[in-house]
Order: sequence, then C-alpha cells, then structure tokens
Amino acid sequence: MRVFDIQPIDRSLEAAIQQKIDNLNKPKGSLGRLEELALQVCLIQQTLSPSLAHPCHLLLGGDHGIERQGVSISPREVTWQQMLNFTRGGGGVNMFCRQHGFKLRIVDVGVDYDFSDLREAQSICDVEFLDRKIARGTKDFLYEPAMSQEEFDHAIQIGSDLVDDCVSEGCQILSIGEMGIGNTSPSSIWMHLLSDTSLRNCIGAGAGLDAPGILHKYEVLTKAVERYKALHPSPAGESWKEMLPYFGGFEMIAAIGAMLRAAELHLIILIDGFIMTACAMAAIRLEPASQDYMIFTHCGDESGHKTMLDIIDAKPLLHLGLRLGEGTGALCAFPLIDSAVRMMNEMNNFDNAKITKYF
Repeated sequence: MRVFDIQPIDRSLEAAIQQKIDNLNKPKGSLGRLEELALQVCLIQQTLSPSLAHPCHLLLGGDHGIERQGVSISPREVTWQQMLNFTRGGGGVNMFCRQHGFKLRIVDVGVDYDFSDLREAQSICDVEFLDRKIARGTKDFLYEPAMSQEEFDHAIQIGSDLVDDCVSEGCQILSIGEMGIGNTSPSSIWMHLLSDTSLRNCIGAGAGLDAPGILHKYEVLTKAVERYKALHPSPAGESWKEMLPYFGGFEMIAAIGAMLRAAELHLIILIDGFIMTACAMAAIRLEPASQDYMIFTHCGDESGHKTMLDIIDAKPLLHLGLRLGEGTGALCAFPLIDSAVRMMNEMNNFDNAKITKYF
C-alpha cells in the first residue's frame, strides 16, 4: 500500500476565523451547525474566504463474491444495470449531481460485466465513464480472501489517481458514492472488526431483506468472520491491512484510497451513508488525521450506521431516511456546506452594516 502524508489540520487560524464568524451581523452562534461547517472548511483551506470550486463526485462500482451466498435481496446483475443507467443520466446520483453542479465520474473498479462498448466514451449525458476494472468482482470471502494484497494496493492507487484527476481540474470538494450489490456485508464486518461492536448489531436489511433474510445474512457473515479469525488470530487492530482486503470490495478499497489522497491534498471530503462511513472508518484507522477533512453528511436507516458514526465521533448533517447509496446523502447535504461558505463571503459584519454589536 502506498504511503500517504496526511497532516492534521493547522489550527493557527482558528481564532481569526472564529472572530470573523462572531462579527457577522447576527447573534453569536445563531447559525448553529453552519458556523461549525464554516470553521471546518476555512481550516481545511487555511483561509477566511473559502470557496467550493469544481465539486466532483466519484461513483465507484464493484461486485462481491459474497453476494452468491444470498445475503442481498437484489441480484448481482443490478450492479451493471444501474451502472449503465448512470451513464445514460437516469439515476438518483445523476439528478443530484445536475442539481448541485457536480462533475460525475462513473468508475468501473470491479463490476462483473463487460462495458467494452463504453470504453472509448469520454462524455455520455454529461457523465464521464472510466474503465479501472481490476477483476469481475471479488472472490467469496466465506471461503477465501475477497482480493489479493496486490489487488488491494491497485484499488488504493486507483482511488488516489482519481482524486488527482479531479484536483487537476480545480476540484476543492469531493463526494464519493458506491454501486455494488452485497456491499453492506463487508461494511458490517469491517464495522464489527474495527470497532469490536457485536456483529449482530452491525447487520441490517441492506436493500430490503426481511427478518429471515437478515438472520441468514448474520449466519453467513458469522461463519466468514470465524474462519478469518482462525486464520488470523491477532487482534483486528493489528492486522487491518489483512482484514480490509479479506472482506472488502474493489469499489470500497478505491474509496479509501480516494479519501486518503483527498485528505493529503486538503480537499473537503463529503461522506455519505453506511458503506461510505465504513470506508471512512477504515481510512481513519489507517490515517487518523484524515478525519479532519471529512464532513459526515447523512445518517441513514441501515442498522448500525448511527452506532458507527458515534464510534468515530461523527455528527451527521442530515437524517432523511435515505438508503439508496450512490453518494446521494452527500449530494443532498451540499447546499448546507455552500450556505456556510456563502455566510463567510457574503454576510456583512457589524461595523460595515453600522449595527450596534450587542454582545
């Protein structure tokens, strides 16, 4: 795995930023979370006049061997069908990207489908489709590691390179989404092993499993974890670089690489729902300073998501009941970050407005 040089946010400007926020013509603290967001964005960018140039959204697709065990109500082919739908502009992610002015990149990291007809496409319905396929899905981690260490390293590099492409275009804020049937299963296991939370409390309905389906999912994942622990008796915290590729999906590992590179380059990183929060948790365990650059945008209804956010002390902006994935929660939250930035740049202060400062 490549080494990332991620520095904690430099807080030397914090007092000056807070002074500017407090001197805007409003009661002190009256814009609540927007003031917190403004402070974080200013610290990330090391400025009192922040901006959100060229927002980009990465939609990473990959299939999972564990899906063959019936842990998802959705069949495998939905992954590639939705990926094609995205290239035609018809997904929820497309709508929100259009609404909020995000450049959308659809990236095949490991989908079990031949997209050769799209290989040469540079722009389809204002969407860029990128072929970064490592393999046609991961292996079934009930019986063997989902991917090799070499594939893990490759996926990390893919995510990092995608961020470099965005930054070369002037990107200052990045959101990341996923498309991969079955990927709540590795996310649940990562949560379990990274936080020592009971596996049962990490498993939910995914795309819509009923109670017997959730029980079956729990039984399958329990067997997978037991087999992994038998092969890797050291505590999970000492073997993250083995645990992540053993269970993860290509799209999930690429997301971690993207998050780490974005933090290294001091981008604002918008974190979406359960799966992306699991990826963020993994990134934070690998590089704790990366959390300084993350804004957790949404708490979904997937079982365990709120618990996972609590574990990493993350306070989400929204709770809309979303469980679509694709990064849609992050995109829905973007106007709040935009409002925080506009507050810093467009609100008058007490002196200029000739209003008595009463506190």
